[in-house]
Amino acid sequence: MLPKGRKPPKPKPQQLLVEGKNDRHVIWALCQKYQLPKVFSVEVPSEEENSLENDGQGIELLLKGIPDRLRQENLQTLGIVVDADLDLSARWQSVSDRLKSCGYTQIPSSPPADGWVYEQSELPRIGVWLMPDNQLSGMLEDFVARLMSPDDNLRPKADTILEEIEREQLNRYTSVHHAKALIHTWLAWQKKPGMPMGQAITAQVLGDDETIALAFVKWLDRLFNPNANLSTS
Repeated sequence: MLPKGRKPPKPKPQQLLVEGKNDRHVIWALCQKYQLPKVFSVEVPSEEENSLENDGQGIELLLKGIPDRLRQENLQTLGIVVDADLDLSARWQSVSDRLKSCGYTQIPSSPPADGWVYEQSELPRIGVWLMPDNQLSGMLEDFVARLMSPDDNLRPKADTILEEIEREQLNRYTSVHHAKALIHTWLAWQKKPGMPMGQAITAQVLGDDETIALAFVKWLDRLFNPNANLSTS
């Protein structure tokens, strides 16, 4: 809650809406790595709402808040980044239905591989990216896991351990969270154990395979800097 007498900050004209703080820190780290201009804010649900994120309600709260966010005064651009989770088609449909209820038309039946960006008269410019890559089911951690070097000698060890505990049904996480268990196990074995994902990107512990990261950053650039060309050198 804000201190008594303090007004809430004025909404930014360009906003990227994400499910949680991990998403925000990963995106900030990628923007820094690729020197993407800071022309947008990265927004998460309120602190009260965010406390429900681990109960699987974060996505519902995010979707529920889209209409009010689109009605914010002076909003020019809204990007939405959400996990596909177990069913990419169902997630895309839920986002599409919410946007259609706000007046958007010409929404494709499935997400484009390079992310969706759309302009419609009298409505904010809109964009959607489904983690990890708009084509596969999964989540943020599946995206981040693909930033691990294919030659890393700890990755096979982490894979083997997770496969073993899953085979013996010792895992306490669900199958959709396999990538989350993998990336955090792997990060626990680094020089600085337990480094958050965003910090790991900044420290260049993650980021050897840039294909998926570059595709995501190019989507951000198309959405928020439509008249500029991203330099990736």
